[in-house]
Amino acid sequence: MSLQDLIVLTPILNLGIFCLVTMLAIAFRRNHARIAAFAFVACLLTLATLPWVASATPRAVTALLIVDRYALLYMGIVLCTTMMVIGLSYHYLHIQFRERDGIEEYYLLLLLATFGGLVLTVSVHFVSFFLGLELLGLSLCSLIGYVRTRRHPMEAAVKYLLLSISASAILLFGMALLYFESGSMTFRGVGMVVKQVQAVPGLWLGGVVLVFIGIALKLGLAPFHMWIPDVYQGAPAPITAYIATVSKGALVALLLRFVTDIGALELPSLVHLFSLLAVVSMVVGNVLALFQQNVKRLLAYSSIAHLGYLLVALLAGGPTAAEAVTFYVIVYCAMTLGSFGVVTAYSREAGDAEQFEDYRGLFWTRPWLAAMLALSLLSLAGIPVTAGFIGKFYAIAAGVDAGLWWLVLALIGNSVVSLYYYLRLVVTLFGDKPASATTPQGLAIESPQTSGWMAICSLGLVASIILIIGIYPEPLMELIRTSVSNLLMVAQQKP
Repeated sequence: MSLQDLIVLTPILNLGIFCLVTMLAIAFRRNHARIAAFAFVACLLTLATLPWVASATPRAVTALLIVDRYALLYMGIVLCTTMMVIGLSYHYLHIQFRERDGIEEYYLLLLLATFGGLVLTVSVHFVSFFLGLELLGLSLCSLIGYVRTRRHPMEAAVKYLLLSISASAILLFGMALLYFESGSMTFRGVGMVVKQVQAVPGLWLGGVVLVFIGIALKLGLAPFHMWIPDVYQGAPAPITAYIATVSKGALVALLLRFVTDIGALELPSLVHLFSLLAVVSMVVGNVLALFQQNVKRLLAYSSIAHLGYLLVALLAGGPTAAEAVTFYVIVYCAMTLGSFGVVTAYSREAGDAEQFEDYRGLFWTRPWLAAMLALSLLSLAGIPVTAGFIGKFYAIAAGVDAGLWWLVLALIGNSVVSLYYYLRLVVTLFGDKPASATTPQGLAIESPQTSGWMAICSLGLVASIILIIGIYPEPLMELIRTSVSNLLMVAQQKP
């Protein structure tokens, strides 16, 4: 490796070093506030290196990684979202761990998971893909069961572990078939097989389908979604936010690069598979969300539907599709952070605020939390003047541009259905004020200051992002357009 290679890998190397330093700092002296602040600063300093690295891109580092503006954009998404989760986590953990024992390792695991996410954004080889995915998955498994004093997090961790094992096995089998058929483990090398023959080899097609199924399991696309509601409900609220944003954002970055490099959308059979996954995800997610009384489960099914919307944009193909997918990922991360951020800020030692009744009349006791949750839900529903509306409009425009009329109609129809369960929760926020001093789940009604200043700042920033993107999205669109054009340019080069 040359000096230039090390320069473009600075963000990944930087975060890796910070992971080691965090581990040593915990070993020498435990202090929750200092470790949390150090983890936040680690992500911030890593984020600060991205503009400097951009001048040296695109550059391939061995056959495993490629650092380009597309990868740097998704690195920025991953790092910014992680910082938000750290801000939401501090007060939450302060309440959950009254004895202050074993709390600091949480931030180490969070940094390790983020490190795995960064590796996924630059992966162009099955080895780096699998290593990044496993580092992310194993760290998440520990984080899900981190609040060991409660039963549900442990149950969710076991379920997520079984999911990870199944997804990894399917992925490895698919990778083996692709290597057998192509003799290469790079994405572009695998894609060259189709371009050199008239008929697609059966083993090659089977390998690609297995890889897609493994990714669908990780993303929680229907009909591979059964783990999503249980894990979302059982995991600690800030980790649920992390799973729904960082892990899925990194995987979408990998999926978009993989689809582009192998030319998957040029094959009708794979297009039909993606179309089926998109429609089933939209329908299953929205229909099952209609019957939920648990806020975390409702948001879980909502995330399944939103990934279906994202697949509609992906199927459009070309520059417009890549731009729409990336824009939707950013918007989805902001909306989801806002929703789960309120759940995190409102939760207490007795447990997370999960039931609808926990939020009844929230506006009359915690107006700023109610306003934040209402804004996030309205954005998820795609109401105008919010980021969610622009994201869905972008996805619809990409679908219309590609002539995917039945998918566009499915997206619009499911968006109308989703209005019911989003507005049902919004109405609950402005319902009758609870008569007692506690909610039905035993959560005390407290003053706004008890949510912690870091959580307040994080939620305030998320609210600003949702409104700014909804009102003036052009700068973000231009940034995405520049970054994605780099992805398409690299994909078109000869391997």
